[in-house]
Amino acid sequence: MGVLFGYFAATDDDDAVRAVVRDDGELSGSGYDQMVVKGIDPVVQLMPAEALLTGRSAADVRSDPRHGSLVAMVGDGDLVLLSLTDALRDALATGDSGFFAGVAADWAGAEDVFHPPADPDQLADFLGRLSELAVRAVARSAHLYCWICL
Repeated sequence: MGVLFGYFAATDDDDAVRAVVRDDGELSGSGYDQMVVKGIDPVVQLMPAEALLTGRSAADVRSDPRHGSLVAMVGDGDLVLLSLTDALRDALATGDSGFFAGVAADWAGAEDVFHPPADPDQLADFLGRLSELAVRAVARSAHLYCWICL
């Protein structure tokens, strides 16, 4: 099946943990505003896009305490929960499709990020969908997170 990445919005870290550490038998993220994708890791693959979207250097993105910070882990790491930066959320919430298309073209060309190379149109679509999630998150004063299920 491959690795699944669930990008979602939650009020805070505790709320995000409730989204993935479930005792009700529901799937991770059930009942939360989320989108599930394959192939776009929030730390390695999304980082170049975050730098392009926010105008921050890769070093600045990596030094942000919310960039890929481990919030929770289930079992032996079969499912992990990571935080995304508020700078990324805000940049996504204020961007438009033209901006995302340009970012996606540059992102697709980033070396050693996607194997095989990614389709810029698919990346632009991903950014557009993530932008819609970010807009709703900002409206609710929520943060963005990603659960990863192996």
